[in-house]
Amino acid sequence: MSLFGTNGVRGKLDSLDASLSFDLSASFATWCKGGAPIAIARDMRRTSPMLHAAAEAGVLSAGKDALDLGLSSSPVAEWALASRKASGLIIVTASHNPPEWNALKFVDARGIAVSHERGEEIEKMALAKKFKRAEWSHAGKKSEFASAGAEHAAAVIASVDAARIRKRKLRVCLDFGNGTSALSRTVFEPLGCEVVALNEKIDGTFPGRLSEPTEANVQQLLKTVRSSSADLGVAWDGDSDRVVFVDEKGSWIVGDRGFAISAAQACREAPGKKEKMVVTTVATSRCVEDACAALGAKTVYTKVGAPYLSEKMAELSGKAVSGGEEVGGIIWPRFSLAKDGIFAAAKMCEMACGKKLSELAAELPAYYNSKCKPEVKGAAEKERGLAAAKKHAEGMGGKLTLLDGVRVDLEDGWVIVRASGTENAMRNFAEARAKRRAEALVKQFKEVVEQALQG
Repeated sequence: MSLFGTNGVRGKLDSLDASLSFDLSASFATWCKGGAPIAIARDMRRTSPMLHAAAEAGVLSAGKDALDLGLSSSPVAEWALASRKASGLIIVTASHNPPEWNALKFVDARGIAVSHERGEEIEKMALAKKFKRAEWSHAGKKSEFASAGAEHAAAVIASVDAARIRKRKLRVCLDFGNGTSALSRTVFEPLGCEVVALNEKIDGTFPGRLSEPTEANVQQLLKTVRSSSADLGVAWDGDSDRVVFVDEKGSWIVGDRGFAISAAQACREAPGKKEKMVVTTVATSRCVEDACAALGAKTVYTKVGAPYLSEKMAELSGKAVSGGEEVGGIIWPRFSLAKDGIFAAAKMCEMACGKKLSELAAELPAYYNSKCKPEVKGAAEKERGLAAAKKHAEGMGGKLTLLDGVRVDLEDGWVIVRASGTENAMRNFAEARAKRRAEALVKQFKEVVEQALQG
């Protein structure tokens, strides 16, 4: 039985229940080193208070103190981990998934999310119920950090050019997606922004739109940016780690191009560094590497997933100036090792004071991409799909990379097929200089995977 996916343990209530939340959290508390408390946060999903309470009970029963952050975004929770020097962090959130899903994400004291590989020890402990059980006199104590959101907001404002943003008086459309990003509206109004809010009511059933901020899901934002003559639009997923942008014309900026704009700015802000590194995943657009190379930075690739990004950035230490991924995850390591969609949005507001977002996007190398996400029934089908994709890619004569899934680089583009670590699906992504070529590559591999599953 495998519990840990790419980033934590995810499931519906029939698999991820209060009992498992308790066992995993007690095991994580046993695994964590040091005597500092373990921070615990949750999102607004229907099952989150239950899983949060069970996680807290597990931590306390293992003899660890718990620092309760309550309803918080993931960026706030990860910032609080560093701010309070906690020995670990548990976040109850399924991020961008539908409302019936939930998850436990675990982060160590260094701010590095626990990957599938590192989570094996915690998983084995939980399944065997071999976690520490404290005597009554050594049960952990609970404290609260109710001001975490306000302190994170103050830290964000202090880390951007607030005076410049206030002088510009931006009009920004913020699509909170009924998620925890609505708690951080207090970042943008003190910066002098005129906020046009969409889907601001926090609601774990996501009545306004689906949680994942894809182009299809944020059409209301695109229209509102145009109708309100806004300077930019921003949309987040349920826990605020993913962020996407819309330019002043109401045009969608795909996730990795938003990251490329941020990464290029991070490179410009580090002119004195002898070595500048930008960390991203094998599924990210080549425009990131091209844009940052022009500014003297080298791009380092990892497997897909927040844990692998933060692991590599920590390994590179001060050399890493930026990190991110194609789905809208942006890391500013000088602020946090987390994918902080709130800070990334504040920095984008700062950048929009100098040039329009459409101008910043136009400066990037032009690539077209295409994506699809064929559904599968489980791990066995994922393996069959990957095997078929690998066999097909081997016959194409390109450069094959098997770091995470199957990627093949060709003269006129590249394509990757990988198994989702968070859903019962395959992720198929292609990029090329010509739009039709990108679409053709995605279609080609989609058919290869589907034929393998039907066979």
